[in-house]
Amino acid sequence: MAGIYVHIPFCKQACHYCDFHFSTQLQSMTPVLDGIGLELELRKDYLKGEPIDTIYFGGGSPSLVPAHELEKILYQIECLFPGKKREITLEANPDDLSSQSLAAWRGMGIDRLSLGIQSFQDEILKAYNRAHSAKQAKQAIQLARNTGFEKFSIDLIYGYPHVDHSLWQKDLKEALTLNPGHLSAYALTIEPKTTFGNWVKKGKFSPPNEEFVAAQFEWLQEECEKSGYDQYEISNFCQPHQEAIHNSNYWKRIPYLGIGPSAHSFDGTSRGFNPPSNPNYLKKLNGGKLPFVLENLDKEGLINEEILTGLRTRWGLNTESLNERHQIELLQLKRAPLEKLTNLEMLYTHAKTIYLTKKGQLLADSIASELFIDANDTQ
Repeated sequence: MAGIYVHIPFCKQACHYCDFHFSTQLQSMTPVLDGIGLELELRKDYLKGEPIDTIYFGGGSPSLVPAHELEKILYQIECLFPGKKREITLEANPDDLSSQSLAAWRGMGIDRLSLGIQSFQDEILKAYNRAHSAKQAKQAIQLARNTGFEKFSIDLIYGYPHVDHSLWQKDLKEALTLNPGHLSAYALTIEPKTTFGNWVKKGKFSPPNEEFVAAQFEWLQEECEKSGYDQYEISNFCQPHQEAIHNSNYWKRIPYLGIGPSAHSFDGTSRGFNPPSNPNYLKKLNGGKLPFVLENLDKEGLINEEILTGLRTRWGLNTESLNERHQIELLQLKRAPLEKLTNLEMLYTHAKTIYLTKKGQLLADSIASELFIDANDTQ
């Protein structure tokens, strides 16, 4: 099995926290969509005949794309990769939802919506420069349900600076009351090349401290568990059988083809990416060349990537599988840090698989770094 990710690099406006590749020049959308169609044709053999299980439209704001253009892409994918798809997801913003757009999406086979809500508070939405209102956020799921959609995910951001945790508590309560079945929650991160990043440099914005963000993460874990949501990845929570199949496949190292500017791909052994530039992407394609650039990850880089990804999930890091692929005995090689982290109740090992505890999930990246290997370990 394999998946296809289609990156739609267009937004109405720039969110103050976002450093993903996007453009607000909507007049250039049609050439990029044409380029996506051309790239699909040129890269149809990338997955070596693996049947396509999932399709994911991400961005950017895929819900900005006219319905007939999305349908054209889906038709082309079906022609190139025929067969039943288990999941077709569209990232959608609340302000793009209407009975007409929802009916069109559902009619073309899209069966899951990932709703970019981020907050139910107008104060926060304005600070983030989101295009939708709190009212639109609250109405989004019911509007989609009324059109026949049954599978949803809500995206939220926690860690917005405030005198207390009341805004986040309200957001989380609202999200769980709506009962979407799936929730993705990410800490507000200040990236250098964003509006927030510039404001921090100029002293116009003060990000919260780590303790403030950690407290909100712990509240997220507790409230989701009370509501019957399983934390199957550090930032992702779901009710039984509501996991995002496409994203889960990323974490399980299942191959996927990434189409569109800045999209990444993985064929099972190596990774690559398209340039994060719409003009450069089109220039390559129009010149008869693939925009795809192969990543030069060495053996240590590949192993460390698997360590980081595995530890973030409920499936854990299977050290036997790691050894089969890379001939590395991680349990022996990292015995000392593993013993230390186990004693600190940050992780535990069962059946040669390493799992983070709830306490350890707060420090996932730093824990993973203690288990990372270097060239000396693979000689």
